[in-house]
Amino acid sequence: MRVALAHDWLTGMRGGESVLEEIAALFPSAPIYTLFHFPGTISPALESHRIHTSGLQNAPFVRRYYRHYLPFFPTAIEELDLSSYDLIVSVSHAVAKSVIPRPGAYHLCYCNTPMRWAWDQQLTYFPNQTGPVARLRSTILAHLREWDVATLDRVSRFVGNSNFVADRIRRFYGRPAGVLHPPVDVEFYTPGEVDRGDYCLMVQALAPYKRVDLAIEACARLGLELRIVGTGPEQSRLERLGDGRARLLGRVDAETLRDLYRGARCVLQPGVEDFGISSVEALACGTPMVATGRGGILDIVDDGVHGTLYTEEDSAEALAEAIDKTLNLRFNKLDLRKRAETFSTKRFVEGMRGLLDERIET
Repeated sequence: MRVALAHDWLTGMRGGESVLEEIAALFPSAPIYTLFHFPGTISPALESHRIHTSGLQNAPFVRRYYRHYLPFFPTAIEELDLSSYDLIVSVSHAVAKSVIPRPGAYHLCYCNTPMRWAWDQQLTYFPNQTGPVARLRSTILAHLREWDVATLDRVSRFVGNSNFVADRIRRFYGRPAGVLHPPVDVEFYTPGEVDRGDYCLMVQALAPYKRVDLAIEACARLGLELRIVGTGPEQSRLERLGDGRARLLGRVDAETLRDLYRGARCVLQPGVEDFGISSVEALACGTPMVATGRGGILDIVDDGVHGTLYTEEDSAEALAEAIDKTLNLRFNKLDLRKRAETFSTKRFVEGMRGLLDERIET
């Protein structure tokens, strides 16, 4: 049986790439098809696979401005030739789900989420809705949604990374979806001997929907230091917020991140996440979560047991109250750790094998 893997783009190691890495380990000789690949930005394990890219790979200034080529993504993903494969496994949050399989091939799509910026979060990503550029963008996104739905029959089976995402697949695509939570390295992220500091922590891309601004305001209200790990387009704006207690740390290595988790009073997630790998990493290190009570976090955190969930979205005051409540509670590290262990890499691999066993020749 000939197997191919598909991914939207390979430009760094985030949650989707970690999922791809574990799936790729099941198929060491399988090639990876993607829109573009920037060598040196992904793990050696993924780099060891043959990587086939679209014509966008050679587009001008693509390494810096690849998101600007969005109108060409549908055409580019369809030009990838997967006609000789019996089994295709895609890891998709954008267009990888729409690769074209040959007739009779089986295509399993591990969907991190249907495109947020094209479906239900346009205003979050693109708050300026006036003017010719906004009108052109709205037209492009409308066509993208139509194409997204029109290509659904290229997928044999959808699997979401959380119950929240499975529900989004049902709402936007009208397709049923199973749930397989992504792998988290709970063998590396463990409780340690680091003393608790007097800071809160966020580990997020600096994107609008992550609502880092709410965390900065909430911690300022409480007079708490906030340490923020991550990079993204919101960085310059976020640097201007707060009262000097917010520290943007950028990217950090894994050991530093683990120490930050171990030393934090709590980890914050004010945005609605499709899953939230950082929340599992925090629990694995024995640190409670404070999060808005919607999205994938409901698969991870039980309110009052693994942290605090609050319901008033877009409210720095509600977040501040939840932080204050959490700091005055005592959480059992063993309970936090046990919950994190249910999202282990081993459990993910076993689940993926179970999904594919019927399609793999033995």
